[in-house]
Amino acid sequence: MLSNEDILRLRTDFPILEEKIYGKPLIYFDNGATTQKPVQVLSKIEYAYKHLNANIHRGVHYLSQKATEAHEEARSTVADFLGAAQREEVIFTRGTTEAINLVAFSYGEAFCTEGDEIVVSVLEHHSNIVPWQMLCERKGLVLRVIPMNERGELDLEAYASLLNGRTRLVSVAHVSNVLGTVNPVGEMIRMAHDKGIKVLIDGAQAVPHIPVDVQQLDADFYVFSAHKIYGPTGIGILYGKQELLNAMPPCQGGGEMIDKVSFEKTTYNVLPFKFEAGTPDYIGSTALAEALRYVSAIGLDAIAGYEQALTEYATEQLMQIDRMRIIGTAREKSAVLSFLVGDIHPYDLGMLLDKMGIAVRTGHHCAQPLIDSLHIPGTVRASFSFYNTRDEVDLFIKALQRIVPMLS
Repeated sequence: MLSNEDILRLRTDFPILEEKIYGKPLIYFDNGATTQKPVQVLSKIEYAYKHLNANIHRGVHYLSQKATEAHEEARSTVADFLGAAQREEVIFTRGTTEAINLVAFSYGEAFCTEGDEIVVSVLEHHSNIVPWQMLCERKGLVLRVIPMNERGELDLEAYASLLNGRTRLVSVAHVSNVLGTVNPVGEMIRMAHDKGIKVLIDGAQAVPHIPVDVQQLDADFYVFSAHKIYGPTGIGILYGKQELLNAMPPCQGGGEMIDKVSFEKTTYNVLPFKFEAGTPDYIGSTALAEALRYVSAIGLDAIAGYEQALTEYATEQLMQIDRMRIIGTAREKSAVLSFLVGDIHPYDLGMLLDKMGIAVRTGHHCAQPLIDSLHIPGTVRASFSFYNTRDEVDLFIKALQRIVPMLS
């Protein structure tokens, strides 16, 4: 478990935490949307642009060679972080959304025919719904949805009943970005594999908070975004088993993803380059690798333990507020609290919290089907990081105690 001294020391790595918002110290509880960046990552970006900026893979000169080495070392760092069997199974994308779209297009082209079925859950972010709807519309597939219980936990009996001979793929979040529910993805993967069905796991909300081993999970695909785990925006990861990626066609054409081009025929490059058309974000990849080294040095088990304790403390304190309603009470939760207070609109709460220097997220959180199923207008979401403290939670509670009577 991280101590208070550890947290205070780690907070000094994040310059933005010294910012003042309307004259008050920033309390940043919007980590589910994006995390702040430590100086180690910021310095890596600056160093790369100052000393290693040259297009990779295609140059024979020194800078190009060094930039290529850094980019490919970053791929190896990601593979090690996820427990991938081979570095070629790691594809750089622009983020979780592009990674899911890549699989929806390429896996769909290779393995799906009219009448086949895709399974998602009611908990999903739009980025894990819309690409599959587009695939269904394009190829005449059927989208099936796993329901949840009143606690916000997926109904595994209903899930089992959805799996059949026409199911081609299950795509489900590891952790819900709205409810914080940690889904039993290991068990869900085993259930699907027993019927020969492939599984994609959206790990965007999982990798910053809990250790992930894709081989232990036996995930066919696993995706996440750098900016959710203290890295830069605009870059993310698709992990896929090599045999599947080899069987899938590329989804974009251009430079880098080719072997030989002629006007008569083009042949494609080997993994991982087959799926990386154009100049990649070679600066972002090195910064992502630095972010992964940063959290690995702290220890994801230590991070998980601290954040769980902080979330439990915040839950206890929130429940002292009259008419408080926590949305999502799963037995296994990550560092997310969504709530409503009486009939106060979440937007109003969020606006007044902002005036007190407290950053939370309000609305449907890019999960409209989930919010609609709960028959609510949205929620206020506080999402935590290891750099958040109990003192910040206490100030958050005091702010709510001041705001709620004003809006009631």
